[in-house]
Amino acid sequence: MKIWTVPNSLTFIRIALIPCFVIIFYIPFPNHRWVVAALFLVAAFTDWLDGFLARHLKQTSPFGEFLDPVADKLIVSTALVLLVSEHPSFLVAIPSLVIVAREIVVSALREWMAELGKRAIVKVSWVGKAKTAIQMVSILILLSQPAGYNSAVITGLALMYVAVILTVWSMLVYVKAALRSFELLKTTS
Repeated sequence: MKIWTVPNSLTFIRIALIPCFVIIFYIPFPNHRWVVAALFLVAAFTDWLDGFLARHLKQTSPFGEFLDPVADKLIVSTALVLLVSEHPSFLVAIPSLVIVAREIVVSALREWMAELGKRAIVKVSWVGKAKTAIQMVSILILLSQPAGYNSAVITGLALMYVAVILTVWSMLVYVKAALRSFELLKTTS
């Protein structure tokens, strides 16, 4: 298995951006929030690009399938923690908690289904992809804004709440598919 493929290298770069992202978030220089948002945008773009290149270059691998969602969860969780520290309010904390909790539940569910040889049952759905896109835009907007409420922050929060609805919906889709699989396993045993 070849680890240093172009898609995997992009994923490693995304992981390496996390400390830079955090350090720049806390260094107060003019427009530092825009630099943080730009780094997040680069990470989001490499998330799309590594998947595209993996398929296009036929460089998909089990390692890449493992590493890519780990990198995504690390960057999103880090961004949400930073946002909660910048906007210390239940309006940001609650949706951030729901998003992180869903990621943990779905990751555990995928791992469990993989152990049963049923990983395909909990593959990413269109709801999950929509959730990710809206979540990324929301985080990007909020990272670019200082604490307080202006029209951009309100837009970012509104999108975050849309992402939370899709987050819960996609989790329920995955749980339902897994439970249906368990019912099938019970009837064939």
